[in-house]
Amino acid sequence: MERTAEKQVTGYRTRDGAGVNLVRVLGGATVEEFDPILMLDSFDSTDPDDYTAGFPMHPHRGIETISYVYRGHMTHKDSLGNEDTIGDGEVQWMTAGSGILHEEKLPASERLLGVQLWLNLSAKDKMVPSAYRAIKNSEIEEIDLGNGKLRLLAGRYKGQIGYISRYLPLDYYDIHLEPNASVVIDTDKERSVTAFTLSGDAYIGGRIVRAKTAVKLSSGDYVKIQAADNNAQVLFISSTMLAEPVVWGGPIVMNTKEELKKAFDDLRNGTFLRDEIS
Repeated sequence: MERTAEKQVTGYRTRDGAGVNLVRVLGGATVEEFDPILMLDSFDSTDPDDYTAGFPMHPHRGIETISYVYRGHMTHKDSLGNEDTIGDGEVQWMTAGSGILHEEKLPASERLLGVQLWLNLSAKDKMVPSAYRAIKNSEIEEIDLGNGKLRLLAGRYKGQIGYISRYLPLDYYDIHLEPNASVVIDTDKERSVTAFTLSGDAYIGGRIVRAKTAVKLSSGDYVKIQAADNNAQVLFISSTMLAEPVVWGGPIVMNTKEELKKAFDDLRNGTFLRDEIS
């Protein structure tokens, strides 16, 4: 059975961090429908003034952040001692888990184009050790689609295996299609599937989807993605739904109000970074 487009969410412009202009697509109002994706922010600018202010050091607990920078660069630094730069097609995968502080700098480039996802962690994994992992271009398979290509950012695609996350494995594809070209992606009917039009318009699940729009797809065995009369770049994200309570406060996402209060108490008391107090 073919998956169809159940809901579309078009992003809106906002500012975050120290003054970064971005398009926020998914957030607090879409948590239930797009589970386990909590947030999706899109970056697309040729003006460095839009983003070079970056995101100063800040905390996270209870989530993973997955940043995909297709054009431009992002430098990550965290309380574990990691410092690393990704760019031009690479991914950074940060497990906040029990607690981490990190900053993200966005140096000037010809164009900054990419997204950051906030992925929820299940109740049993909320307090796992924090970690950072970069997925460099040398690890990302590019699969020829004839009139386009598929970049395997994480998970599996037709026997090819990319990076497999430890806690909530994703199939995460960056699909590039020439005008009017199409691809059919087979899916496990039990998994939650979201697509996002990073650039260009596309037909997804039988409906036209404008650029910078997220689509939640119905259950099914496959989905057809077709570019409109333009080149299209579509991100495909397949995962297991958690169906757990979400209690969200700023950069921290837990399952109960008590857990959220404890996280902010830990921040105030200097006991937030578990790796430093164990």
